[in-house]
Amino acid sequence: MTAPAITAHAASAAGASAAPAAGATPENPSAVLGQNDFLKLMVAQLQAQNPLEPGNSNEFLNELAQFTQVEQVTNLSHASELSGAVQLIGHTVSYDGASGAPATGVVQSVQSDASGTTVTVAGVPGVKLTSITEVN
Repeated sequence: MTAPAITAHAASAAGASAAPAAGATPENPSAVLGQNDFLKLMVAQLQAQNPLEPGNSNEFLNELAQFTQVEQVTNLSHASELSGAVQLIGHTVSYDGASGAPATGVVQSVQSDASGTTVTVAGVPGVKLTSITEVN
């Protein structure tokens, strides 16, 4: 899913300070914008706005509506992922272990935080759902 249209306007409004210094490690190597990034860009756009030539209020309302829609879709995605993980409790799964070796066990619990949803399989916590290869 892409960020709303404000991205290009706010990025140019943020100026050169938004560009990483030569040789610096980028803060967002995967180039995925989250909710906080979107809000920072919107604030940068508002701060750079000329008070004598205010922006179009309809465009601003459209951007807010797009942000709300993206936020709701994100929330729905997280809820769906968590629901799917909860349904795995008690099932035997095969997954790629931390060392890359295949492993098998019964899902005991589900954990969800800002970094995503993981499960505990046969006492091994932090198994990502993407590493599960088979459910029995």
